[in-house]
Amino acid sequence: MPHLTHAVVLGAGVAGVLAAAALADFADRITVIERDPLPQEPAHRAGLPQARHAHLLWSGGVRAVDQLLPDTIDGLVDRGAHRINVGADFVCLTAHGWLPRVAGTDFAITCTRDLLNWHLLDRVRQLPQVRIRDGADVVGLTGGPGRVTGVQVHDRGSDTTEQISADLVVDATGRGSRAKQWLAALGVPGADAVREQVIDAGLTYVTRIFHAPDQAANGFPLVSVQTDVPTNGPGKSASLVPIEGSRWLVTLAGTRGHEPPHDEAGFLDFARTRVRHPVIADLVSGLSPATPIYTSHSTSNRRLYFERLRQWPDGFVVLADALATFNPIYGQGMSAAARTCLALRARVQSRGVRTGSGRGLQRAMARTVQGTWDMATGVDVFYPHAGDVSPSLAERLSLIYVNRVIRAAIDRDDVAAAFLEVVSLSAPPTRLASPSVLLAALRPHRGSARASAKPTLTDDELRRAFVDRPARGMGRLTASGGSPTGAEGADQHPAGD
Repeated sequence: MPHLTHAVVLGAGVAGVLAAAALADFADRITVIERDPLPQEPAHRAGLPQARHAHLLWSGGVRAVDQLLPDTIDGLVDRGAHRINVGADFVCLTAHGWLPRVAGTDFAITCTRDLLNWHLLDRVRQLPQVRIRDGADVVGLTGGPGRVTGVQVHDRGSDTTEQISADLVVDATGRGSRAKQWLAALGVPGADAVREQVIDAGLTYVTRIFHAPDQAANGFPLVSVQTDVPTNGPGKSASLVPIEGSRWLVTLAGTRGHEPPHDEAGFLDFARTRVRHPVIADLVSGLSPATPIYTSHSTSNRRLYFERLRQWPDGFVVLADALATFNPIYGQGMSAAARTCLALRARVQSRGVRTGSGRGLQRAMARTVQGTWDMATGVDVFYPHAGDVSPSLAERLSLIYVNRVIRAAIDRDDVAAAFLEVVSLSAPPTRLASPSVLLAALRPHRGSARASAKPTLTDDELRRAFVDRPARGMGRLTASGGSPTGAEGADQHPAGD
């Protein structure tokens, strides 16, 4: 088994703590260096402004986490996170209609990012090899263009800079990574000009958390009103995510020129009148807010092509968000990060960090994120001013095909299952090219035989959601147009009254 005397991981977010777990079987000591002071309980961290918004850990990411830290997800659920079957418990308006609810094996874990970060950090702190060092800034790497030998660290509140030696340095510092500058300072050829690609749909996120109705606090589905096909106009969406503490997290999103407002009245008005269906506004109208309204613009897709450098130093690897960041509306960033850490463990186990192994290690990280990158940017590239170049023919054909798959998924359970496997990162995008999916997608579309005209909430879910308050807009939510509770006086007037 490969042996490392000391590994240093930069960053104590999801990717950083999972990278530490990935190396635990191979290193005598692992030091995780984090610039922010770390909380001793779930709390917001200043270095993660996007953390206040909707996050999902898809089943592909969950399985990676549990391979790195066994039983971690069960512990997270014990602390209040929700496990949601993405087939049976997913109420989703796609660009082509309401996706049918069919039982499957894929799922998502939903909770606040604060709880997830803290829970993973708590688990990693229990590993005897790991030491967490917070309140410290990494100011550079040590070594040379052929091998990284450690890092230079400056503790906040101190006037000194310390050099820490390491057999392997892992950059998991996320969107703010300075890997390009660090490598250029070591003399790595071309590092300062490494190709960087940005696809920015111009999305703005606005989020508020509400206290859920008591009877709907558990077992309530994830609700999502997705954007229309990007070639049809601006992207506007809304999602309702059950989280810990008997709460619902609601995130609204809109592309350039159609950003959601962040005032009290404007928030619900956007959810009711600007997205494609007002179901989420109806569900939260009259509920008590648990937080202020928060806004984020950190939503671009960004990819650094380090693997294309002709020379790459041994003893250094860049992964997860420091390598590729994704529009958070697709909820795949954390799952992709977990999968890169699993790939890190596999590569170190098979090849170690011997001389000449560095470039192969970095290429393995690039391969791991490529499929997720293609899925995220394959949609966002079509929004106005999203990138420097127009969508390619391959991207245009891909979008057409994916839309045909989604239309077929509304009619066929097997296609819906395949689509959700890819969305949840349980299967690669090539799953959508399997013979059965391909034939269904290419079959002429003559309208759906079973498409629902209403959100696919059950009468029981609606009863629990509205048991203690007027059912605003109930006529839009039930097949009969009436209240499933049968209660007199339920408000069935049109939205916006």
